[in-house]
This record gives sequence, C-alpha cells and structure tokens, in this order.
Amino acid sequence: MSENQAVFKAALEAQEQGLEAALATVIKVEGSVPRHLGSKMLVWPDGRIVGTVGGGAMEARIVKDAQAAMREGEARTVAYTLNDLRDGDPGICGGTVTVFVEPLQTKPTLLVIGCGHVGKALAELGKWAGFRVAVSDDRAEYCNPTFIPGMDDYLLCKPGEIAEKVQIGPHTYIAAVTRGLPVDELLLPALLATRPAYLGLIGSRRRWALTAKALLDRGIAQVEIDRIRAPIGLELQAETPQEIAISILAEITMLRRGGDGKPMKA
Repeated sequence: MSENQAVFKAALEAQEQGLEAALATVIKVEGSVPRHLGSKMLVWPDGRIVGTVGGGAMEARIVKDAQAAMREGEARTVAYTLNDLRDGDPGICGGTVTVFVEPLQTKPTLLVIGCGHVGKALAELGKWAGFRVAVSDDRAEYCNPTFIPGMDDYLLCKPGEIAEKVQIGPHTYIAAVTRGLPVDELLLPALLATRPAYLGLIGSRRRWALTAKALLDRGIAQVEIDRIRAPIGLELQAETPQEIAISILAEITMLRRGGDGKPMKA
C-alpha cells in the first residue's frame, strides 16, 4: 500500500466511524522542498498522523494548523518558508511549501440511549435520515441487532459508562430516551462531562424538574444543566413512538441546520 493510499484508507475509516480528522495536502512548491506536490497527511485530534508532508518542524506546525482547523471547523491554506531556523522558519531547504488543510466532513452520529419503543423508532428514523447511529441500553434483550437491526454500534453497558464506550464530540447528537430518574441521575453527569452537538432528555416537564433538582443536589452547575434539551423534541402533540421519534429528529435537524422550527407557511 502506498503512502497516499494509507492516508485515504484512514480518512475513509474516520468518516465511516464518525471520527474527527483533518487532511493536509501539499498544493504548491517553490525551490528546494522535502516533499512533492500532492503529498498528503491525515492528522487526528491528538496529533497522531498517517503519512507525511515533510517531517521536522514544518510538519509539527502543520499538525497544529490541522488541530486548529478541526476545532474551528474551517479549512485553510498555509505557506511555510524553509529558509533559516534562526528566523523562526521550520526548515533550511530554501523553498516554500503551500499546504491546504481541511477538516473532514464526518457523518453525524446519533446516539440513542434507551432502546424501548421510542428509542427503537428513533434509531431506525435516524438511520434512514443518514446518521451514523449508535444505540445503548443496560438491558441485553433490547440492545442487540435482532431487536434493532442495522445499527452502527451497540453499547450494552450501565448508564454511567456510556461516555467511556463511545467517542462523543461536536458531531454527536445524543437522545436520552430513558425509563426514568434513577437512570438519568447516573447517565447525565457522565454526558455533561462531554461536549456533544445536542443532548436531549425525554420525559414530562415534572420529570425534568425532578431530574434538574437531582443534578443540582449532586453539585452540577445550573449552566451545565441548561445544556440539556428537556423535554426533548418539538411540540407536535405526538403520541405514538414513531411520532415522538419524528419530533425528536425534527428538533435535532432544526438545530443542526440552523432552523427556527416555524411553519414554512409563516
């Protein structure tokens, strides 16, 4: 396998698994430089790389630029002059390398916690809508491919362990459609320690009031509790599991796409 093939393979795996990464490509060279036009390197958020675009101090700078591109979600073109280390240049080859750094567009992940009637309907709807879908429950009879076929991941674990079993990031949308306060008290503190794009909890307004008080009593700040969308979903007067699933995915889509939830007629 060639170097660029390894980079492409890693990039494809990142997208299929919903992982963050950035691709750096040499798009212009002038003078003496360590790598040729078209050389590629994949950068993971923790700084690990696949492939190379030159090595040394220049490559270290590219890694930092790639990490910044992932944090900000914006591609960038950066030029590196390789003249004199004493002047702060990342090399002494004498040339200039221009690199295009782009954060990969990852497929969003829908993490459905609770595989009851609503969770099953939401997972199936999310898969149809193009999400990478992971389902989680602490009951083996619900969290399996026989009960909910075709999901990307099945996380059979206790509520407080979910954040340890799956990578949660800015492209993760979490719908906690759990069965009550005892589960939520263990689940939500672990989820609030992460930074998903969306965190919603099912239940009535009374259930949410009790849950919020329980979180406050555990020492969780109000500003953190306010990150939770509860009760989850848009008001559709939904009744069936399928209708509730539509309500939840509609809210996720609204926030993901920057909508306001108003009728199109308005």
